[in-house]
Amino acid sequence: MKTVITFGTFDLFHPGHEYYLNAAKKLGDNLIVIVALDETVKAVKGFFPIDNQETRKNKVESSKIASAVYLGNSENKYQVLLDHKPDIIALGYDQIAFTEKLNQVIMDYGLKTEIVRIDSHFPEKYKSSHYKQKLK
Repeated sequence: MKTVITFGTFDLFHPGHEYYLNAAKKLGDNLIVIVALDETVKAVKGFFPIDNQETRKNKVESSKIASAVYLGNSENKYQVLLDHKPDIIALGYDQIAFTEKLNQVIMDYGLKTEIVRIDSHFPEKYKSSHYKQKLK
């Protein structure tokens, strides 16, 4: 059984998110999704998400794409790698937060995890920032 883990904010859950999760799911047997905490989003992006972390988690769960959905860890962002020991980490095409040390963390934890980038799905149309603009 191959476990795939993926991370994201998933604010204003939209078809681009669904594409990303479905593409990640195709890489293995179990898909674990980690939804960023509100405080993490604020620290990384400089603003809070429109939907709070529980709402975002519930929307990802409601899509029924993932085997399991969890909120991130406020103490150690990489703890989920030790907890779940994924075979594959699926990253979005534009994901950069917490990725610069990812290979080193994998080695330090003694994991044999592959990192895969998921292609974009019409980013000019399906991107959370576009949906936020429409709300303004």
